[in-house]
Amino acid sequence: MKKPNALGSALRNSGASVAGEAAPESSSPSTTPAPRPQVAPAVRRGTKAITVHFPENVRRQLKSLAAEEGRSMEDMVGEALNLLFARHRKPELAPRKSNN
Repeated sequence: MKKPNALGSALRNSGASVAGEAAPESSSPSTTPAPRPQVAPAVRRGTKAITVHFPENVRRQLKSLAAEEGRSMEDMVGEALNLLFARHRKPELAPRKSNN
């Protein structure tokens, strides 16, 4: 026979379930809302994330430069990508919000 567990007893008394036990039956129907489908914000539709990893000081400097210029980090990275594309004679495809 198992030793009584104070935490388990408290959980059962609160109506919660304990691992390995079925949840107590409820007389009312479930009030858990159906999960909503994930919808991307309008500005992100048709885009894909480009994730890169750099040392923290690189991020800090980019964020600082963007603040000094009054621009977003995303806009600054777009400018950098377009400069890279131009250097390699490729179309400058990265969208930008400002034309600095």
